[in-house]
Amino acid sequence: MAKDHGQDEDCARKPGLPGLRPGKLLHLADYEPVQPERILGELRGYWEGLRQGRAIPDRADIEPRGIRRALDYAFILERIAPGAARFRLAGRHLIDLMGMEVRGMPLCAFLNTSSRGRLSDVLESVFRGPQIAEMTLESPAGYGRPALEGRLLLLPLRSDLGDVTRALGCLIAQGRFGEAPRRFDLLSDQEFPVIPGARVLEPSPSRAGFAEPPAPWSGICASSPSDPPPDPATPEERRARFRIVSSTEPPKPRGRRF
Repeated sequence: MAKDHGQDEDCARKPGLPGLRPGKLLHLADYEPVQPERILGELRGYWEGLRQGRAIPDRADIEPRGIRRALDYAFILERIAPGAARFRLAGRHLIDLMGMEVRGMPLCAFLNTSSRGRLSDVLESVFRGPQIAEMTLESPAGYGRPALEGRLLLLPLRSDLGDVTRALGCLIAQGRFGEAPRRFDLLSDQEFPVIPGARVLEPSPSRAGFAEPPAPWSGICASSPSDPPPDPATPEERRARFRIVSSTEPPKPRGRRF
């Protein structure tokens, strides 16, 4: 009987069968050059188009179809505390950078610890202004991690309650990712008013202990003006002050009481 070679070739391509070559994870950025300026401009233009005479658009106005070409780099943030926000939605580009799903993670997870304070200040100014912020990022080269350049854009949004606690943004990294996760240093930031000619709110420390040095602690164990001054004596001098007290009288007998 003649052998059906075409059938054998089809079977070899099926998962789990002999002859199947192991799959390889491919990144779109490896084959299509990233154009940060185009992506940033498209996302910002989309945000401007949603305003329709308003200062800030609503979160409910965002439609994925409107940012189709920037969707892999886009995200939506929710403000959870002063200077802190977490991802509600995030594109594939961010997942590839972190090597895991990023929904629910804080934005600061993408930055090194030395840059998180400044990021917190800029992020809070976006919500408080409200205003637009654009940042330049860099991820230094390391073992298994080529150097990366990045851009980060933040655009404020109103929540369903009407307060500015949401943000539309995008994170774009140029270069080969290497081993995940990849984190960045914040090199520079620039803020823009949502209304041309309006005053820009300069980012300032959003809360003590995170973006600025903590204040001196003044708990119940801290010294107060009424406390006596510390003893300047050395340990040997303090030991010399002790004396042994002994009694030469015999102990009194203890009788039983009935």
